[in-house]
Amino acid sequence: MLGATLRVMVQHVDLGGTPTGPLQGVRVVDFTAVYSGPIAASVLGDQGAEVIKVESAAGDLMRRGLPKSNGMGSAFTTMNRNKKSLCVDLQTAEGKDIARRLIATADVVMENFRPGVMQRLGLGYDEFKDTQPKLVYASINGMGDTGPYAKRRVYDAIIQALSGFATLQGNQDPQMVNSLVCDKVTSLTAAQAIVAALFQAERTGQGQKVDVSMLDANLYFLWPDVMNNYTFTADGLEQMPPIDHSLFLRKTKDGWIATMPVQQNEVLGSFRALEVEHLFGDDRFNTFEARARNRALLRELMDEAYAKFTTAELCKRMEAEDVPYSNINMREDIPNDPQIQAMDALWRYEHPIAGEVRSPRPPAQFQSTPSNIHAHTPLLGEHNNVLLGELGFDAAAVSALTEQGVIYADAEPAS
Repeated sequence: MLGATLRVMVQHVDLGGTPTGPLQGVRVVDFTAVYSGPIAASVLGDQGAEVIKVESAAGDLMRRGLPKSNGMGSAFTTMNRNKKSLCVDLQTAEGKDIARRLIATADVVMENFRPGVMQRLGLGYDEFKDTQPKLVYASINGMGDTGPYAKRRVYDAIIQALSGFATLQGNQDPQMVNSLVCDKVTSLTAAQAIVAALFQAERTGQGQKVDVSMLDANLYFLWPDVMNNYTFTADGLEQMPPIDHSLFLRKTKDGWIATMPVQQNEVLGSFRALEVEHLFGDDRFNTFEARARNRALLRELMDEAYAKFTTAELCKRMEAEDVPYSNINMREDIPNDPQIQAMDALWRYEHPIAGEVRSPRPPAQFQSTPSNIHAHTPLLGEHNNVLLGELGFDAAAVSALTEQGVIYADAEPAS
């Protein structure tokens, strides 16, 4: 539940409340690890679903990520809030039995192993579709389950290279985006697809398997602007130079500013703000197509104009002309940005091990069924006893499974 106390204009969240989002009552069994799957599952948890993260004794690799607070990795903490943790060895018959019992209680199963792993474990979709017709079973993978690359081990950088992300900076040497952007695009795509399948299951009583590949998700993401020259397949069509978003970043007299005038009135406003309004009367610059064909010259003229003003002056001028603009926030400036504070866009909550955690609020704001942060990121196996109790294991059985190494729980956070 949301507390009323603000601290440095940041919303405080009191954990332990009831999930209130639109997915309340949906149970998700999450076998995913690292980035794309865990973020997708966290979106569902933010929106009210009960998410049970299933891990081996080694734990999700990101538990070991840096920096840490009392042993809790920062990225792992961000990506795995609103989840419960069950730690079970799926290589044992007993562990597989626990997984099957857990899946029998689920509305959604998520996994991001390489194709075929869940089937070999006896935990694939075909094992459950007849007895659980409403089950939504989501598989996230790198490049699908067919083709010459399907069996490759895949991480974000591989998809950046294959999809074209690594060549977005023009004709320079290839460069990686300094974010796991392909993982995150995939996670949002997967979360949306899962909810769409849940909607269908509620309407028809029939669930289905949902396959989301990182390559598909990122081709779809890039195509509308990056691949315009490859949309139409007829011969002899005009080819345009690759888009260059660096022109939206301008050097001022004392720093930098970002502007993105797109519509005619915004372009005219930027010309007025820069005192080069006469350019709008030039046939080379007075339409969208003309500016696109003469963008090298226009960039040179605009760079000269921007350099005559300070950043502060240009912010005022662009504001007065209603031109899309922003100063450039360094990362350490972001929590103190007045807009971010006014929106309460960053929430704080107390983690029992890591201490105070600052995290972005759920981005979708639901008026009647608000998303919330209702549970801290779990320790490895933190909810073993509770979850196994729900599945019919008594205390003696849980103790025996622990002694056999089938289940495991960290007394302290993973190192």
